[in-house]
Amino acid sequence: MRQWIMAGAAVLTCSLAQAQAPDKALTFDAAAIKPFVPPNPGRGMIMGRGGRGGPGSSDPGRIHYAVITLKGLLAIAYDVKDYQISGPAILDSDRFDIQATMPPETTKEQFHIMLQNLLAERFKVTVHRETKELPMYSLVVNKNGPKMKEAVETPAEEPKAEERKEDAAPPPLLGRGPIKMGPDGFPILPLPGGGRGGFFTMMTPFGAKLTGQKQTMQDLVERLSQTLSKPVTDATGLKGKYDFTLTYSMDGLNNGGNLMMLGPPPGEADRKREMPDVEPAQNIFLAIQSQLGLKLEAKKGSVDLIVVDHAEKTPTEN
Repeated sequence: MRQWIMAGAAVLTCSLAQAQAPDKALTFDAAAIKPFVPPNPGRGMIMGRGGRGGPGSSDPGRIHYAVITLKGLLAIAYDVKDYQISGPAILDSDRFDIQATMPPETTKEQFHIMLQNLLAERFKVTVHRETKELPMYSLVVNKNGPKMKEAVETPAEEPKAEERKEDAAPPPLLGRGPIKMGPDGFPILPLPGGGRGGFFTMMTPFGAKLTGQKQTMQDLVERLSQTLSKPVTDATGLKGKYDFTLTYSMDGLNNGGNLMMLGPPPGEADRKREMPDVEPAQNIFLAIQSQLGLKLEAKKGSVDLIVVDHAEKTPTEN
């Protein structure tokens, strides 16, 4: 069983003291936490964290996280990546719907402390910090060169408030009405326009499809870090922006808390009926080589961690 507290010879630098205590006077004006209740399950349905509002958004006085794990909340509260949160399995097991209000002039730093205080109060979370040498990856160009298409720059339209990244609502659920399927076995959905670019992910019981528009290699390694739950650094030397599609199997992968698939995997009869001509998805390492012309090389390096010493599975009452 994975230990809740990382310690031992492998720890390079370990602070036994608690992380700097946040200002307990900084709290939300009001906060409600409810367990996430999924809608009627269906194959291929996906949802995102659904974070909207807060400092820097068009609605700075409130937040709403529609589908988020405790680990996801901790990553936001301490302004770190998901892979920098270590702790018990409950951090990934349950999802919550959280709404809170705050003064509109709240800064991002104050918001982070408010969220830390909320987690300590409602989930009884206690943490400490460590620096540990952990496995990670370097993204390099494969021997035959990159296979991605360099993006064509077009003037970007000013996004509407409801389309801004920080305000994005959860992606719509698939499975409502007839969905046209592509030859790769994934639904055919229109990608957002406006020339802004971004990442767009779909996940089905058969695999995941990541579409990148106008993305740098730094953008890609950050997304891969979430998927692999390990740090990934860019060693490609590629400086441009690229359009690409990556289709891969989710076997053994953590989706970083960003996506949630609803509904049980189909049986073999369903698989043959729904995807008769689709080859099984490659694992992500082979997919990156064959589809992008890149490669992930394993290495080790120091990572700053937020280690959760204690957390309650069920929050206290609102």
